[in-house]
This record gives sequence, structure tokens and C-alpha cells, in this order.
Amino acid sequence: MTATYTFDIFTSLDGNASYGPPGDWGGYWGKHGPEFLEHRRAAYDGEQRMAFGAHTFGLFLQMLPPDPAERDAWMNRMIACPTTIVSSRLHGPFDWPDATVVSGDGVEIVRRMKEESDVPIRSHGSLTLNRALLAAGLVDRIQITVFPVISAQTGDTPVFAGAGDYDLELLETRTLDGRTQELVYRPTLRTWPTEM
Repeated sequence: MTATYTFDIFTSLDGNASYGPPGDWGGYWGKHGPEFLEHRRAAYDGEQRMAFGAHTFGLFLQMLPPDPAERDAWMNRMIACPTTIVSSRLHGPFDWPDATVVSGDGVEIVRRMKEESDVPIRSHGSLTLNRALLAAGLVDRIQITVFPVISAQTGDTPVFAGAGDYDLELLETRTLDGRTQELVYRPTLRTWPTEM
């Protein structure tokens, strides 16, 4: 058994996963539409497990409306998935039905998850965790949704800052609502010869 691991991330065209003051773009940089929301909902059809780092999971707990009727449908489906949070500082219980905190090395935790099950694993955000998993060769797919904005002034979280070099094999591409691009890649770490 080996589960497929997908690193799922939203980004601006210039590669920022979020923005800081003074910008307040609103959710999805204000560029979502019905096709995007339905596609996201469908991405959570079928059995899968979520994996989060502590920081991203904490952000979800802060920003998600407590009333499920006020959330986008895909978020309710994501919350319903069994979820593993890699953290040495968070402790439940959480307002998240099937969340388990596991303390330890995130790479080893995810390696075990992949080896012990064939249920697909998805991680939304969790940049530090996913950069480490990329470096360890544990990410099978990068699903990157590129919103039609440049956040050069307000963007404060470059998705791949500090990551290695990767060759990317394009597996899928689609345009949502005529403006947002989703690209799915298979990453392979690029190693360079060391100089003598």
C-alpha cells in the first residue's frame, strides 16, 4: 500500500500564498466564481485524508465560520475528512470532527501515513510541512491554483521560498470561470553536481 500525496495550494501569479497589510483582497483574492467553487467541492468527493502543519490548521480554525451554512461547500467536505495535524504545540479538542494531533517529525509521520494506507492524502497550504515533504520526495502531486492577481506589494508568503529545484511534469490543467488556472504537476527533485 502506498497512498498518493497531493500538495494543494492557492497562489497569486507571482507566487504568494497570502497577503498582509495594507492589502485586504478578501477570500480567494476576490476572484472565485461558481465553476471554481464546484470544482473544489468535487475535489473532496471520495475517500481521502487531510494533513496539516500546526500553523495552517490554526489559521483554518480562526478563519472558518463556525456555522457550516456560512462556509463554501468544499470547506465542509474538507473538514469532514479524517485529518492529521503535525504539531508539538497544538492540543485538542477542536471544532473539527475527526482531527488527530501527531507530534514528531512531519516527514516521518507522512512517510508512515503513505506506507500504511492507500487512501489518498491531501494537504492544503502548510508550506513548511510541504517544502520538507517535497525535499524528502514524498509529494506525488502539486495542485496549484493560480488566481489572476499580482501581489508584489502585499504578498507576504512565497509558496516555494527556500525549497529546492524541481523538474515538473504537467499532469492536468484547467481554466475555471474563464480566469483562474489550476495546474497539477508531478515534481522530481533536481540535484546538481557538487563542485570539486
